[in-house]
Amino acid sequence: MEGVEDNDDGNYEEGIEEDEVLIDDEFNDEEFLDDGDYFEDEYVTENAEVYAGDGAEGGGILLAGTWWDKEALTIAESVTESFDGDLGMYAFRTLVNATIQVRIEKLSTKSGSPSMSDIEAFSTAYRTRLDEAELAKTIPENISLEVSSPGVERVIRVPQDFDRFKERPMYVKYITEVADAGMSTETDGIFRLVSFDLETNSCTWGLADVRINREKAGKGRPMSKKQREWRLTTPFDSIRLVRIYSEL
Repeated sequence: MEGVEDNDDGNYEEGIEEDEVLIDDEFNDEEFLDDGDYFEDEYVTENAEVYAGDGAEGGGILLAGTWWDKEALTIAESVTESFDGDLGMYAFRTLVNATIQVRIEKLSTKSGSPSMSDIEAFSTAYRTRLDEAELAKTIPENISLEVSSPGVERVIRVPQDFDRFKERPMYVKYITEVADAGMSTETDGIFRLVSFDLETNSCTWGLADVRINREKAGKGRPMSKKQREWRLTTPFDSIRLVRIYSEL
């Protein structure tokens, strides 16, 4: 992850409810999705604390509840607007130790990844406005500012980011209902987005052509026809987490 940290001395440090899930075909979901651990062991364990809206890698805004954090957010939003749609604020978080953490995204590119110059430009502009607010006593002195990118495996906002990242493989965690049991279970997989419908508030997935899925057909073999034709339809509100999947 790219990023810079401003220690208020002008120097930058590089740090760069449950709904029915419909199966659209005759294939057994369990053939391709191990309920519980197949993907969890290899992918999710290290990211277990990430969730949409956590103000960090999951994006969104999370305030610590201090007397100054709403003012800091207002200033950040104003700075973002000054970039005329080129940069956006992916995540914003305040900490009780007078720290502000911001993750910005490049709205003018499909990948959404800002360059180091983008990060430094935003950090400089925001730091200037924070210094002014410190003098005006609307925020405390010696605020620490950290600005970075969303990261390679950024969380996808449902459905806002679907069209933008529809060609990328995605890690998806969702809720399914167990037939005749009145229970729900959490399932996950590495999928590609086939389509989404804003009227029905649902989306259709296929298996992504990535190593972890190809190995289900046998080591060194391509995905089988059954895997390529497999489809899953999920309501938006059954989805717990979607993020970009990288094999790197």
